Amino acid sequence: MTKPLRIALAGLGTVGAGVIKLIDANGDLIARRAGRPIEIVAVSARDRAKDRGVDIGRFAWVDDTTALAQRDDADVVVELVGGSDGPALTLARATLANGKGLVTANKAMIAHHGLELARAAEAAGAALKFEAAVAGGIPVIKGLREGAAANEIARVYGILNGTCNFILTKMEAEGRDFGDVLAEAQALGFAEADPSFDIDGVDAAHKLSILASIAFGTQPAFGDVKSGGIRDVLAADIAEAAALGYRIRLLGIAEANSDGLFQRVHPHLVPVSHPLAHVTGATNAVVAEGNFVGRLLFQGAGAGDGPTASAVVADLIDIARGEYGPPYAMPAAALVAQSPADTGDRRGRAYVRFTVADKVGVLAEIAAAMRDAGVSIESLMQRGRSADGSVLVAIVTHEGPERAVAKALATLRGSESLTGAPLWMHILA
Repeated sequence: MTKPLRIALAGLGTVGAGVIKLIDANGDLIARRAGRPIEIVAVSARDRAKDRGVDIGRFAWVDDTTALAQRDDADVVVELVGGSDGPALTLARATLANGKGLVTANKAMIAHHGLELARAAEAAGAALKFEAAVAGGIPVIKGLREGAAANEIARVYGILNGTCNFILTKMEAEGRDFGDVLAEAQALGFAEADPSFDIDGVDAAHKLSILASIAFGTQPAFGDVKSGGIRDVLAADIAEAAALGYRIRLLGIAEANSDGLFQRVHPHLVPVSHPLAHVTGATNAVVAEGNFVGRLLFQGAGAGDGPTASAVVADLIDIARGEYGPPYAMPAAALVAQSPADTGDRRGRAYVRFTVADKVGVLAEIAAAMRDAGVSIESLMQRGRSADGSVLVAIVTHEGPERAVAKALATLRGSESLTGAPLWMHILA
């Protein structure tokens, strides 16, 4: 075997500690597969004294994280600090400027600055790898960048946030409302104390923008992702969806065509016949549709120390072998700057739920707004009065343009008949 690939590790949280544990446990196997050993030589974190369940005394300690990029005894820097800017971005820029390889699990940084970093990596002839930034241990980036490289990808979509999927499937299984299940998810460690990053769709939007760029050869465009979350999904919505033959999932969907680049994160009704309807708990799953390979499904643990560390070390093995190319599957100069698609012309079916006052004429008002906007109603369901006297009305539309539903909801905005904001969910086709 040749000389080891020497690693400087920034960030010793659960994933950083997981990387050390994985290399300790599987070091011999990793060396055989990589063709040479992979060794950690230096580490950096905020608190040197913290007990992380691993021995870090055998590694050089660096107080200034950015100094890892200048070490002569390190070939690759692994960035697990997190955050779209700040120390993580400073370290990433310094690492590539010094011609060293960079491996990161930082989806926010890649979503915001991935194109800049890809250009820097290519200019320096250095590796930039970020498999762990999307879907934890699932090799979806490698699958798109390498396994499906010969295909034109028509669409990439999936369940990209384990916290939301845990909450929705728990609501589904137990008939409980969002707030109650969110509190349980926080107690179990599936959700942060401030869960907005997850439940408002931002985390999934970061991941979707990365997948879209790789799938379609477009420049990363996180700012163009239309994102929404699951805060307003009720147990009644999940029950209604089940009665109609659907399950509710937060999906990220991206498509690129002559109309532009479409990227959206939003709760959807997924037919029970679709594989994504059966993805439960904190699992992630991504579907890619290629013109020759057909539908590909990538499914597995989307977070956690073990799965994410597995993806980090897999990237290190590639670098050790000398197997790395353009971060986005083609040179940065070849990535197309595509304008965002106009969603108004997108055609599909929709589920729209209203919370209304229990009085005469409400259904007629809703139906008239839909009619005047050109929305054809397939079915309408009304459920009994709740404790506050309101009634739930749910409509499923026939296929039509999204701007028609938007127009109908705009007409109803401010209506005294509505006691809450409507919930609009798309139906996956």
